[in-house]
Amino acid sequence: MSGALAAEPRYRFTCAALGLLLPTYFRLRAEGLERLPAPPYLVCFNHLNWLDPFVLVALWPRDQRLFIFGPAEEDMKVGVKNRLMSWTGMPVPVKPGKNDLVETTRRAVLVLTGGNVLAIAGEGRLSESEREVMPLHAGPAYFALRAGVPIVPVAINGTRWLRFGKPIRLRVGTAIPTGGARATRQHVGRLTRDIQAQLEALVRDYPDEEPPGPFGRWLTELFNERPWRTAEAKLGASVPHRWRTTEER
Repeated sequence: MSGALAAEPRYRFTCAALGLLLPTYFRLRAEGLERLPAPPYLVCFNHLNWLDPFVLVALWPRDQRLFIFGPAEEDMKVGVKNRLMSWTGMPVPVKPGKNDLVETTRRAVLVLTGGNVLAIAGEGRLSESEREVMPLHAGPAYFALRAGVPIVPVAINGTRWLRFGKPIRLRVGTAIPTGGARATRQHVGRLTRDIQAQLEALVRDYPDEEPPGPFGRWLTELFNERPWRTAEAKLGASVPHRWRTTEER
C-alpha cells in the first residue's frame, strides 16, 4: 500500500502531462463520460495501437484512479519502457505464463476492491481495422465477476494510423452490472458476449483511413507488436489465427 501512495504524485503528473501533450498533436474527444458509474468498475476497451492506453489516461476523469492491466512482463525493472511505465504507477503487470492465473486474478481484484478503475484491452492483440473488434478473452468478465463490480465497454477509434491533427475518439458504452453473480463459465460467457456486442456497436460508424506518410507509419508502429504478420507466422498457419472465445476454452 505504501508503494501505491508513493506512486500517486507520479500518476497525477503523468495524467496532467498526457492531458496537455496529446492534444497538441492529435484532436482528442470523449463521448459518454457522463455514463461512467462511480468506482470501482472495470473498463474493457478495444485495442488498435500502442497509443490507446495513453488516450484513456489523457481523457479519463481526474477524480477516478485509473490502472492499466499489463504488460506481460516478469520484471518491470528490465528495460527503459518497463521502468518508465512502472514509474507512473499505472500498470498492473501480468506474468506471461498459464501458471500465473491465480496471482494475476489476485492483482486485478485487489485494484478493484480498493475502489479504483481497472482498464483491460480485452482482445489480447491489436486489431487491424477501426471497425473490427477481435473476439474478446474471458479475463475482463472473469475479473469483474470475481470483484463484483460493473464492467464498462469503451471504444477508441482513430489510432489505427497516426498523423498530425488526427481525430481520435473515445466513446463510453453502457455499464453492465455483474449483479453479484458468481464467476461461472456460463456467467463469464454471457458477460463476454454482452461486452463484445457493445464494443462492435460503438466502433461500427468509424471509417478506415489510408496509411499516412513515412513519419506517420513509423509513429504508428513505434511500439506495436504484430507477430502474426511475420513470415514464420504466415508459414505456420494455413488459416488466419482466431483468438478463442470463452466457449472454446
